[in-house]
Amino acid sequence: MLIDSATERHHGGHAGFQHDAFVYIDDEEFVRQTAPFVRDGLRAGEVVLAALPQSQIELLRDDLGTEADEVTFVDITTVGRNPARIIPLWRDLLVKHPDSAVRGIGEPAYVGRNEAEFEESKLHEALLNVAFEHSGPFRLRCPYDASVLSPALDPAENHPLVLESDGECRQDATWAEVARTIFRTPLPAAPPYAERKKFGLADLTDIRAWVNLTARAQGLSYDRIDDLALALHEICTNSIRFGGGRGTLSLWICDRLLICDVEDHGRIDDLLVGRVLPPLDKVGGRGVWLANQLCDLVQIRSGGGFTQVRLHTRLD
Repeated sequence: MLIDSATERHHGGHAGFQHDAFVYIDDEEFVRQTAPFVRDGLRAGEVVLAALPQSQIELLRDDLGTEADEVTFVDITTVGRNPARIIPLWRDLLVKHPDSAVRGIGEPAYVGRNEAEFEESKLHEALLNVAFEHSGPFRLRCPYDASVLSPALDPAENHPLVLESDGECRQDATWAEVARTIFRTPLPAAPPYAERKKFGLADLTDIRAWVNLTARAQGLSYDRIDDLALALHEICTNSIRFGGGRGTLSLWICDRLLICDVEDHGRIDDLLVGRVLPPLDKVGGRGVWLANQLCDLVQIRSGGGFTQVRLHTRLD
């Protein structure tokens, strides 16, 4: 699929990557904005993948009929429960089909997420514009259920094009700066009841034992405890190597989540850290990637002499 310069300007981004969003208030509107988009891709011979909650998958399948067999469907509540895993999904698809145009539907901000997950979905959508700026041809459409919108979650803030009932709203922005602003803004402080421990290299064994004991007391399975312990070890080690030799771990329970927040005085400049597996010869980055594979949610913020990495593990 060739995209001319007029099309590039129309979508407000690099000619190879087009990223738009729409808000739907009911099932009919969802289907109206997704089914023709998918059919257009299939008729053009494009590779089409839809990453949606299961309920939306069924709606789209029903409308597509036999054409649904040509589409790859994945449940985003599984593969994208941690939003940091979604960019690797699209990257893998592009790598597997280097000679084909790719068309996707992705709903990262789905109904049922908690506040932190919505915040990470917002960052994820902004980072898509960075990750795929020079990729393509790749067109991605992102549905938003109207019920999830809030002043803190507006698709117009991180999509070059928003489809509206009375036309299109094009956004002119430097998308790396949009993502960087979110990435450089500290996370909300740990609550007053959080337990805190400062650590250095000699304290890593004690830190691991402390977190393991807390997780076990909350009924977390041994496998999940091992996953958390490994992720936390990687992040704490990063604080020692890149954050001035020391860090502070805050630990608390909230809404059936065990949350570990690691803060140090380092700085991360790579906005895509943990979302792109670094090459073997690159120093750093692999620990954050691993944490994203092991935890239900990982939040990273860094700038102005601080770095926060917040690991969320569900206790259910």
